[in-house]
Amino acid sequence: MKIERQAKILELIVKNEIGTQEELTARLEEAGFNATQATVSRDIREMKLTKIADGTGKLRYVAFKATEEDMNEKYIRIFLDGFVSMDNAGNILVIKTVSGMAMAVAAAMDHFDYPEVVGSIAGDDTIMCAIRSLDDTVYIMGKLKKIIEQH
Repeated sequence: MKIERQAKILELIVKNEIGTQEELTARLEEAGFNATQATVSRDIREMKLTKIADGTGKLRYVAFKATEEDMNEKYIRIFLDGFVSMDNAGNILVIKTVSGMAMAVAAAMDHFDYPEVVGSIAGDDTIMCAIRSLDDTVYIMGKLKKIIEQH
């Protein structure tokens, strides 16, 4: 069922300009697939769908085939666009972001795949990252500063 549903999602986004999960869920239901918004969200993530702006600026889903290098640059751009500052409280790395960007910046950091980061929690403009140790926190802050300085 999942394979068929994801194939239908791909068909729908190729043939139609679909810009929201709700719209995609409704189109799937019209095609006879019973899927929740959470299922559609998971499918979008698994299929690595992304949104692009059409000629009028309206966003729509597309299947995006990117190289690992393209994806790294994309995540670095997201990190840099949202980053404001960082500080630490022991082994907790606190990152301030532009309002509304904390979740995107946290997702970008997840992609960086630093093994020293145990996990992170993002609010609206603040991310708290649990780091294994104070030394690891200083090390991660150095890596992030390097990304900022190089771009």
